[in-house]
Amino acid sequence: MRAYTAQRLALGIPTIIGAALLIFVIMRVVPGDVATLIAIGGSEGEETISAAAVEQMRERLGLNDPLYKQFADWMWDLAHWDLGRSLWTRQPVDELLMRRYPLTLQLSAMALLLSWAIAIPIGILTAVKQDTPLDYIPRLMSIVGLAIPNFWLGILVMTYLAAILGWVPPLTYSVPWKDPVENFSQLMLPAVVLGTALAALQTRMTRTTMLEVLREDYIRTANAKGLSSRAVLWQHALKNAAIPVITISGAQLGGLISGSLVTEVVFNLPGLGAATVDAVRLRDYPVIQTLVLFITVAHIIVNLGVDLLYGFLDPRIRFA
Repeated sequence: MRAYTAQRLALGIPTIIGAALLIFVIMRVVPGDVATLIAIGGSEGEETISAAAVEQMRERLGLNDPLYKQFADWMWDLAHWDLGRSLWTRQPVDELLMRRYPLTLQLSAMALLLSWAIAIPIGILTAVKQDTPLDYIPRLMSIVGLAIPNFWLGILVMTYLAAILGWVPPLTYSVPWKDPVENFSQLMLPAVVLGTALAALQTRMTRTTMLEVLREDYIRTANAKGLSSRAVLWQHALKNAAIPVITISGAQLGGLISGSLVTEVVFNLPGLGAATVDAVRLRDYPVIQTLVLFITVAHIIVNLGVDLLYGFLDPRIRFA
């Protein structure tokens, strides 16, 4: 197990380097010049600035160095855990990351746990009650959940809450270790919005895999031995049926860490999503590059965790 884990982590290093090179190149070829933006104060309008001032700003930011030197310097700094500083605020990027990522991780975990609490019982119920109203109705609802975009649902929820209850998102974020109740109330609605599509897909996958497992010989044997239906479902069938669900959940968790930016913006949450939007708008190279690398590392760790969980769910799986 240790050798397998070390091998997977080692294989993740080329992935990280490739992602770093890709985002480095993309940020240099997109239209716009961060030096010009900083020189004119962040406005992208019709303001003019002298070429000398722009050149001086580029020199100060180190953007006149050859691209290979900029990339090599960045990778060298990363190897020494120096994530650089924001081109705009000069704030260390690692401080921004440490301040923003706990919110996104908490929101992602809440959304995923909520989706499991909804999807797994409903998926089992629809499999056991196949081709009955208790099967048709959840299947229809899961299709609707898959079809609704998260950002549209978030805007819809915000609009109705503001119009009917007069509720609007708070302007400041409450951290969980200071005010857990306020923190939970702020993140619950975004978690519900994000968890809707997750639960819809997981429900359909749980139903499909449970239907396959319930037809296996060992399930018939367990029933013939006189085990209760609950024991057969939860102790024998669910473990094997959960492997595809865990696989999808791992991909969804990685997507939540990288793709909840619209929901964070809608609900005024200062997470990685909002930071990414601001960094892209301002072309803040160090911040964007660090956030993309963080998302890449998060995907690698989540996928490794999912693979290791397979061995727990199915003892037949062994890692060399």
